[in-house]
Amino acid sequence: MDGMDGMDRKLEKKKGLTRKMIWYILFGALMVTVLGIIIFGDKSSKYNLDVSRITIEEVKQDVFQDYITVQGTVEPITTIYLDAVEGGRVEEILIEEGNMVKKGDVILRITNDNLLLEITNGEAGVVRAINELRTVQLTMDQTRVRYKQQIIELETQVTQTKRQFENNKILYEQNHISREVFDQSRENYNSNRQLLALVKENYRNDSITQSIQLSSMESSVGSMEKSMRIIRRRLDNLNIKATVDGELATLNPEIGEVITYGSRVGTINVLDSYKLRVDIDEHYIARIQRGLYGECDFASTPYTGVITKIYPEVQNGRFAVDMVFTDQVPEQIRIGQTSRIRLQLGESQQGILLTKGGFYQTTGGQWVFVLDPSEEFAVKRDITIGRQNPRYYEVLGGLEPGEKVIVSSYQNYADHDKLILKHNR
Repeated sequence: MDGMDGMDRKLEKKKGLTRKMIWYILFGALMVTVLGIIIFGDKSSKYNLDVSRITIEEVKQDVFQDYITVQGTVEPITTIYLDAVEGGRVEEILIEEGNMVKKGDVILRITNDNLLLEITNGEAGVVRAINELRTVQLTMDQTRVRYKQQIIELETQVTQTKRQFENNKILYEQNHISREVFDQSRENYNSNRQLLALVKENYRNDSITQSIQLSSMESSVGSMEKSMRIIRRRLDNLNIKATVDGELATLNPEIGEVITYGSRVGTINVLDSYKLRVDIDEHYIARIQRGLYGECDFASTPYTGVITKIYPEVQNGRFAVDMVFTDQVPEQIRIGQTSRIRLQLGESQQGILLTKGGFYQTTGGQWVFVLDPSEEFAVKRDITIGRQNPRYYEVLGGLEPGEKVIVSSYQNYADHDKLILKHNR
């Protein structure tokens, strides 16, 4: 029985964790940790960067001045172009380029034999036309005199035959003359009266015809004389003259050279005042308009200019404007002299400013690396940039005043999301 009692007794289980279970738990915890790191850990691409090799600037709240810096070149206020109005051979140059000229001064002389021949033929034609006109006038005067003589003679005959007819009528009624004599006197009177009327009518018709002919010839002669005046002016155009007072800046032809109608002979600079020709990047073409002001320095003295003309043509990514001085023109200014101009594009106003730097070439201003407050690392952040001037970008979103940003070039680490900053202390 004692044996059976010993066999029926249940074995008591050991309390607590076995070594095997402990290993299972530790392995499970390790797997959970690894999965957590994989799922929730920092997966960003990192890059170690020495702080001494980068430029860090603090974002600040300040007044944004909307301006750009451009370069202007001094030019005369007006340039007058000299073009050849007549072609020909350059015979003589009276004034060399670089000299001052007065309006009307002859700069060079041109010879044109064909024009001289044309003038000679034209003058001969005018003389012939005038002689023909005078001949017609003389003939018309002679015809007019003959008509007047005929009319006077016929009027006298009409008067005489009328008187004779009236007298014969009385005598015939008194039976002192025959009927034949009376009829002849009446016929003579009527015949002379009709002839007088016919001559007067012819005189009127001829006068009208001759008047039209004379008027036409006078008009023709007048046109020819006008043409001759124009041709003589063409002859005067062989002397190329200064059209304004100024400096003969360029003179292209040489003695003996044949120039054609319309060819550019030279230029005259009007030196009453000066302007600045300014080249501007096409990026600003929509914002540039007449009336914008800019400030420049000559001999360490500031001067103000205003845009008066915009040239719409864009060449090599730039376009040009003309600026004139608003108050006084700098003394001792010279054509071709250059000056940097601070061109104001708009009104200054408060904004969030970020210093300009090389990062823009990589990011286009769409994102930057922003430092963590600990300054131990920097991460990418999307931003929005508005206007810019030579020193700052205007930040419209993504940054707050006081934050620090890496503004130097991102060329070597633009593909990374996080920069670990190494400080050499």
